[in-house]
Amino acid sequence: MKKKIIKIGLYILAMAFMPISSCIEPIDVTFEDFESAIVVEATITDKMEVQRVFLTRTFEFEDDGPSAEPNATVSINGGGNTFLFEESSPGVYLSQQAFAAQPNTPYLLSIQTQDGRSYNSTEMTLTQATQIDEIRAERITNDFGEEGVGIFVDSFDPTGNSVNYRYQYEETYKIIAPFWTPNDLEKVPANEAEVFCEVRLIPDTVSEETCFTTDFSNAIIQTNTSDLNEDRVSNYMVRFINRNNYIISHRYSILVRQFVQSNSAFEFYETLNEFSGSDSFFSQTQPGFLEGNISSTTNTEEKVLGYFDVATVQEQRLFFNYADLFPGEDLPPYIDPCATSSPPLAVGVPPRCVLSTQVEENLVRYVGNNDSPEQTEGPYTIVPTVCGDCLELGKVAVPEFWIED
Repeated sequence: MKKKIIKIGLYILAMAFMPISSCIEPIDVTFEDFESAIVVEATITDKMEVQRVFLTRTFEFEDDGPSAEPNATVSINGGGNTFLFEESSPGVYLSQQAFAAQPNTPYLLSIQTQDGRSYNSTEMTLTQATQIDEIRAERITNDFGEEGVGIFVDSFDPTGNSVNYRYQYEETYKIIAPFWTPNDLEKVPANEAEVFCEVRLIPDTVSEETCFTTDFSNAIIQTNTSDLNEDRVSNYMVRFINRNNYIISHRYSILVRQFVQSNSAFEFYETLNEFSGSDSFFSQTQPGFLEGNISSTTNTEEKVLGYFDVATVQEQRLFFNYADLFPGEDLPPYIDPCATSSPPLAVGVPPRCVLSTQVEENLVRYVGNNDSPEQTEGPYTIVPTVCGDCLELGKVAVPEFWIED
């Protein structure tokens, strides 16, 4: 089975599809010096949901990243309906109403930027839907000798028409701060302090012990079944997590989404991978220019990068605990070493506050009293905030879909 994984930035959340054709069509490539071009990332699906379009601009390797394309007018026309989008954050456009793409209906994306430039896609229709048969987590050792957890997917199209598949995942995991306590420290006001730079113990009403975080896949993960006897995706790994990754320390959930791609969409991202290499960003400078299915209607010579997609999507969710796969074994190391210390209240001449400054700047959390401090130590033991407050890494609200074992 052919497998391609293309690294991209976290801001890339949409992919590309076109109707199924009998063969993969080549994509013309021209090589020129870098010039900034608009980047359009848009996938609408057959799931009833708020659809999204992302507009940025290409950037060179030495730049920090892409710049958003703000204040654009974005719409999608199809089936006699016009779906308007509005900007929710710079460069991110959400449909004003939830809608689902319908079969046998052509859809066209239209964009007008704030400087008066206009762009249209070619008309796109839905690809065929293929169910996910199963997703599962297995303890494995990968090709690099790393032990961890592989997330695998199986699916099958008995008609043999799907062939090209792309996967995204959304992972959510529980975080437990290893040094959380119900107490905290605060600086004693100067008019109340008995000693210089004094701090005191108070109930902790701010930090949390248990939180949840959700991350999204940052790669284009593609495979096709054209070289197999049947249109079957079997034991295909969409995610590998090293056993030392703290995100699987407690309970972990992954939602895998499967899209069926057209030959043209698959070839677009295949070529993009060859241009960029596995460690380059989607909209980073390329040695040549890769055209998608979007073009300028105001300047036929203008370069446009991106792909408008109308795609069927199927999804499944999986939960597991670390102990399910590594029973009786030590948990992965936390994201921080969580070294404890007992800094003095003040140092130097004239004295400078140490512990109270760390407390005021929210750099540390209380662990316990230091009842027998050394000469250079203070009365309390502390850790970095991330070790005593999970809000540094996530949110306390339990996701609606979350299920405990």
